[in-house]
Amino acid sequence: MLGNIKFIGELGKLDLIHESILHKCIKTLLEKKKRVQLKDMGEDLECLCQIMRTVGPRLDHEKAKSLMDQYFGRMRSLMNNKELPARIRFLLQDTVELRENNWVPRKAFIDNGPKTINQIRQDAVKDLGVFIPASMSQGMRMDFFLEGPFMPNRMKLDRETLGGLADMFGQMPGSGIGTGPGVIQDRYSPTMGRHRTNPLFNGHVGHIAPPPPSQFDMGPKSFVKSSQVQNQHFLNQNQNQNHMAQQQVQSKDMPPRFSKKGQLNADEISLRPAQSFLLNKNQPPQLGLKTNPPPIQEKPPKTNKKPPPAREELLKMTEAIVTEYLNSKNLTEAVSGVRDMKAPKHFLPEMLSKIIVCSLDRPDEDKEHASTLIHTLRTEGLISGENFMQAFLAVLDQCPKIEVDVPLVKSYLAQFAARAVIAELVSVAELAHPLENGTHFPLFLLCLQQTAKLKDREWLTDLFTQSKVNMQKMLPEIDQNKDRMLEILEGKSLSFLFPLLKLEKELLKQITADPSPQSIYKWIKDNISPKLHTDKGFVNILMTSFLQYISQELCVVDGEELSAPSKEQQDQEKQLLLAFKPVMQKFLHDHTELQVSALYALQVHCNASGFPKGMLLRYFVNFYDMEIIEEEAFLAWKEDITQEFPGKGKALFQVNQWLTWLETAEEEESEDDAD
Repeated sequence: MLGNIKFIGELGKLDLIHESILHKCIKTLLEKKKRVQLKDMGEDLECLCQIMRTVGPRLDHEKAKSLMDQYFGRMRSLMNNKELPARIRFLLQDTVELRENNWVPRKAFIDNGPKTINQIRQDAVKDLGVFIPASMSQGMRMDFFLEGPFMPNRMKLDRETLGGLADMFGQMPGSGIGTGPGVIQDRYSPTMGRHRTNPLFNGHVGHIAPPPPSQFDMGPKSFVKSSQVQNQHFLNQNQNQNHMAQQQVQSKDMPPRFSKKGQLNADEISLRPAQSFLLNKNQPPQLGLKTNPPPIQEKPPKTNKKPPPAREELLKMTEAIVTEYLNSKNLTEAVSGVRDMKAPKHFLPEMLSKIIVCSLDRPDEDKEHASTLIHTLRTEGLISGENFMQAFLAVLDQCPKIEVDVPLVKSYLAQFAARAVIAELVSVAELAHPLENGTHFPLFLLCLQQTAKLKDREWLTDLFTQSKVNMQKMLPEIDQNKDRMLEILEGKSLSFLFPLLKLEKELLKQITADPSPQSIYKWIKDNISPKLHTDKGFVNILMTSFLQYISQELCVVDGEELSAPSKEQQDQEKQLLLAFKPVMQKFLHDHTELQVSALYALQVHCNASGFPKGMLLRYFVNFYDMEIIEEEAFLAWKEDITQEFPGKGKALFQVNQWLTWLETAEEEESEDDAD
């Protein structure tokens, strides 16, 4: 599965898959499957992290920001869930931090690969101030550069005139190149011959005797160095004196295999300056290809930054700020205190949790002030709505412990949530998502209750309708049906959120009590908001109630509807439709979409009755003849392909011939009008 997700992600990164498909994949991986425990979702979450790392930068734009925020809000809640394996939680944390870092990986710009020789030379110049010349061709002698036409007079300097960096680094590369065992020194090397008796050094500048002929035949200004012995020198820095003793012997009796006559190989030059050059400033310099070594780039002094405060210290600071604020009610000072804390981002949810918990056992006025502080922090840009939701859920997890001291903790948390919704800190949908399937029931209903108290019912109804929250999913699974939902909402005084649900239960009772059109219309006008009169749900319920009443009137004693009603029953059915015609026309006239909804209500009614033979066709003909439903609505119903209402196939089978006739008749009428 992980391989398939990687493949899908790579296709998405190349714009070969539409964003909607990628969003669908992410939602599928995020949602909790039925009968699957959270700890068994590790594979799905690992695939989620993989696809987020691959196509996250492409999906994270302004239009999809709300969706991405919801995804990562869910990932943060899962990240803190101890039921998941640690590896999955860390994967989620890495993905969340990747988005916070604008999708730039932490090690995107670190080069850990091997270095070339040129890079090593550049590092030596930069870090040590030592210039290493490029490799010289074989057979080319150093004195060709030092005494030939390529070297200007100003470069032929004595050591005394160098000063400065020469005092620090001594000879230039090409002269003294180290003091380790096996390192062959030239005649100008200050480390060559520490004794006055050495023929190469007699203590007088400019009076250097030529070296005795030897098997090396090194020449006046060249040198050879063994790379093998150089490595030994670096590994044995603490044995320099012994090495110098060995050096005198090796300079005389060096085996031929360690010498390279007349060659200068820069790859073998030691990066380490000679140890004794500071003690021999009067030696003549041996210059390389450059006149002076490059300047040393001094590193800026390290500033001792104050380490960020620890978690315990931040909690103490938060508690002190909240306590002082609730006592003094000085909002400006509290906001300044939070700003001066400079709390890291990951601590913000815990800080908000502390603010909420500190006010739970205080009066309602203090809880309101705590909410005001949270909303002001959001206005100042110090926190986000996501931080608040994380804090809200964290306090919910502590409810069993808090309830010991604060029994009404859920009611108090509902007040915080209601004020956050009113202040637009969070939306109703964001609040509902982590509370689905009865989680912390009835907390969500308590939040709606508090919102209705603080605001008003009409405002909450509009807000809840816009949120498109499925109220049945907010109930425990055993209560997820319309009848039980209406009962629970009435118990919490929230049935006003679903006026149509109450209408469906009450309208049939009203029609049965008084079927006259005038009383029905008056009852609807008194009990149903005018905003709902053009709602498809209202028309569906109205038509369903009329059809159920007619069916009751035509039923036999057993309560079963006649499959083939008699002539008298058909006439009675028609008379009842004529009686309800004024009410139907009042709400359906000149509204083709509402008429289509009425036909779907008829379709569902016939499907529930088992599609008795001829029933649907009779109603279609009566609706057409009575001008309750217009031709355009019948044809629109025929062409509509929605699967929301059951029984469309059987319904079309019963009335298809009549609809064909209707369509043909309309075409003929159009042709006659044209003539």
